[in-house]
Parts: sequence; C-alpha cells; structure tokens
Amino acid sequence: MPTYTVETTYRVPVYRQRTYEAATPAEACRQAIEDDDWSNDKLDYEAAGETYVTGIWLGADAAYSGETVPVPSHFDETIHRKAAHFEVLFGLLKIFVADQRAERRTDAYWLARANAAIAKAEAILAGARDPDEPVAAPRPYHVLAQLQEDRVRDQIASIIETDHDFEGLTPNAVSDDDVHAACLSVAANTDLTEEVGAAEFRAALAALRAAKDAKGD
Repeated sequence: MPTYTVETTYRVPVYRQRTYEAATPAEACRQAIEDDDWSNDKLDYEAAGETYVTGIWLGADAAYSGETVPVPSHFDETIHRKAAHFEVLFGLLKIFVADQRAERRTDAYWLARANAAIAKAEAILAGARDPDEPVAAPRPYHVLAQLQEDRVRDQIASIIETDHDFEGLTPNAVSDDDVHAACLSVAANTDLTEEVGAAEFRAALAALRAAKDAKGD
C-alpha cells in the first residue's frame, strides 16, 4: 500500500481594535483598512477556520521533495472552492443569457455543464465531496457572429443621415419591435454556408499546424 505525505492547514484570524476619527462609518472602515500598523494585533484561536489540504506528496516525509499528487478540489478550503466555482457559474450564466437574448435554445453541451455546475455548487454549500464527473457531453460549437439588436439600432441613425430614401424619419420612429422583426427576418434568410465552411477549413489548418509544431518540439 503506498504512503503519502499530506500537508494540512487551518487559518487563525488576526485582529486588532483601534479608534479612528471619521465623518462616516465608511470613512472609518477605509482608514482601518489602509492602516498598516499591526503592532497590537491578536490571534483569535476560538474562531479558527476549517482544516484543509494544501499539498500531497508520494512517499513518507516527502513534503516539497517527493512527487506531487493533485489534491481533489473538495479537500480545499471552502471559501476557495466557492471562489473557484464562481467563475464557472458566471460563465455559464452569460451563455444562458446570450441564448435567451438571441431566442435560441441552449445547446445540450452547455445544459450538461450547467447541471454539473449546479451539483458541484450544492456539494460545496453542503460541505460534501465533489460529485462524480458527468459523462462526456457533445462537443461545443463556436459562434462566429451575432446579430445584436442594439448594434442594429446604432446603424439606423447613420443610414438616415446618408440615405435620402429615409428623409423625414428619425431614429425614434423605428420601434424596438421593428428592429426585432427585422433581425429575425435577416437571420432566417441569410445563408452563411460558405463563410462557415471557410472558417471550418481555416480552423482545421490551424489545428494541424499546431499539432505539427508540437511534434517538431
């Protein structure tokens, strides 16, 4: 049976109590944060944090000298687990919002990612181990372009100024419903097959060049 050297850590809060003269509570807090003098600091052992793993090495007494072993994320400090997972949740939320704005159904790949992220978030809040990794989801697609209604509206004023066919109209005369309907119509009747095919070909070439360069190294 293998042996491991495991480094565990817990945090002890260091605090100080000092008086500040300020016009508002916020100003007093700012002075306290910017105060670099910690000569009267104290350790609060009664408020010590949880024990968490900060390193694993293969072998006995092998800390920082033996083969490093990856630490499963659920043995990290809870606040670090929350912070690391925040970026994942934020990215997924942005994808879902973009899909709603574009009135398209969220891709199955991102739905699977979202469900896995939710399960992990629930485990973190419960102080439990991370859930097992989900089965492989479909490979993602990559959006080449978006027809954004706010950018379409930005074009309206410029067109009115330069195209005499629209004399007498103002940007305010075009409603949000008009812009929305126009975007749906253009998106439904625009064929980007050639552009997408060219992009796929360039991506394939780029992937081959990267593989060739890696092999050459």
